[in-house]
Amino acid sequence: MTESLKIVIPMAGWGTRMRPHTWSKPKPLIGVAGRTALDHLLSMFASVPNRQSAEFVFILSPYLGELQIPPFIKQHYPDITPHYVVQAEMKGQSHALYLARKYLAGPMISCFSDTLIETDFSFLARERADGVIWVKAVPDPRRFGVAELNPEGWVSHLTEKPQALDNNLALVGCYYFSRSEDLMSAIEEQMQRNVQLKNEFFLTDAVNIMLEHKALFRPQPVDVWLDTGTIEATLGTNHYLLESAWSSAAQIAPRPGVEIRPPVCIHSSAQIETSVIGPYASVGANCRVSGSRVEDSILEADCDIRNVFLKGSLIGARAKVQGRGLGEVLTLNIGDDSTVRLDAIRRGRKSSAENRS
Repeated sequence: MTESLKIVIPMAGWGTRMRPHTWSKPKPLIGVAGRTALDHLLSMFASVPNRQSAEFVFILSPYLGELQIPPFIKQHYPDITPHYVVQAEMKGQSHALYLARKYLAGPMISCFSDTLIETDFSFLARERADGVIWVKAVPDPRRFGVAELNPEGWVSHLTEKPQALDNNLALVGCYYFSRSEDLMSAIEEQMQRNVQLKNEFFLTDAVNIMLEHKALFRPQPVDVWLDTGTIEATLGTNHYLLESAWSSAAQIAPRPGVEIRPPVCIHSSAQIETSVIGPYASVGANCRVSGSRVEDSILEADCDIRNVFLKGSLIGARAKVQGRGLGEVLTLNIGDDSTVRLDAIRRGRKSSAENRS
C-alpha cells in the first residue's frame, strides 16, 4: 500500500431510530460505555497500515452534523487529517460516497458510523484482492444484506434481505476497496442505470456492478459485530463493552454509601450517594445520583438522578429525573435537557411527568 489510506465514515442520516437524542446531537456523539460511539469507532482503526498517514473523510448531515462533528474532531483528535462533506439530500450510501470523490484516490475503507467490529486491519498492507467485505455468520440472515460466495470462496453477489436461510454471511457495513476510483466509476454507472431502492442508491448495488466487471472481492469474517443504531442495540453494545473491558480495568474507588455492582463505567467527576450502580451502568461526567439504583443504563454527562430505579434506560445529557423511591422500576428514553418528575402518590394525588427535549 503506497498511497495514503482514506477512511470514509458516512454519518449523514437523520438518526430517527435514536430519537429523542438525535434532536440535539448527531447519532455518533451519543455516549456508550463511557465514550461516544464515534470514539469507539475511531479506536477501531488503530491497526490500519500507516495509521499516521491515513486520512479520514466524514460525510455529515446538515445542521447538527456539520456544526458538531468538526469541533469534536478538532478537540479530541488533533493528530488526524480530516475532510468533511455535507450530504444535504438523503439519497443513499453511494450518493454520499460520490459527494466525497474529490478526496478519494487509491485505497479506501468505508464503514458505517453505527458499526463496531473487532478486527485487525493490518492485513490490508498485504492485501491483493480488489476489495474486502467484512461479514458475520448469523442464525437468521433474512433481515440483513448477505454476501454470496462462489465455489472458490470469492464474493459473487450481494443480496439484500434474502428469503432463504442457507446463506448466512451478513454484511456488517465495513468495506475495503484497493482503488477508490473503481468504486466511483461503479457508482457513476449505478446512477446512470438508476439502480436504487426506495429512492436511495445503496452501496451494495455499486459493489455488485464492480463484481459484474470481474472485480475480485473476498469476505473477511468477524466474531464480534456491535451496533449503535437503535436504543436497544446501543444498550446491548454498552453491555458488551463494559463486560469485555472490566477484567483489565482498574477497580473503581469505593464511595461511602454506594454499592458498585460491576461491570460499570463511572466518570471520576460523578457525584453519587446512597445508591446502587450496576451492573452494566455507564455514568457520565458531572452526573449527580442520589438515593437511586441504576442498572443496564447509560447516563450521559451532567444528569441529575434522584430517588429512582432505572433499568434499560438511556438518559440524555443534563437531563433530570426525580422519582418516588425504588419500589418501581422505570425504563426511560429521554433526550438532552429533559425533565421527568414523578410526585409521590398520596391520598389520591396523581403522579405527574414532564419531558422537555
